[in-house]
Amino acid sequence: MAKTATRSVDLEPIDRLEEKLKTLVTMVERMRSDQARAVEENQRLSRELEALRARLASSDSLASELSALKDERDVIRGRVSEMLEQLEALNL
Repeated sequence: MAKTATRSVDLEPIDRLEEKLKTLVTMVERMRSDQARAVEENQRLSRELEALRARLASSDSLASELSALKDERDVIRGRVSEMLEQLEALNL
């Protein structure tokens, strides 16, 4: 009977160690899962960032084209005004 009691007492540290190892394994699995999710999120955000950079470049291009078109419109408006003035001068 003394041997049985001694064995059960000797197994307590091993049982605690087993529980700690199970906890550690669970924690490592959770951390791996979290890391995988973080990698996926990072990839998604990188793709989104590249798309936004492309849109920004397109927007900058469109803004400069719009500015050029406004300048051209102003030049045409000035020329048309000059032509109208010349036509009015002919009618005198």
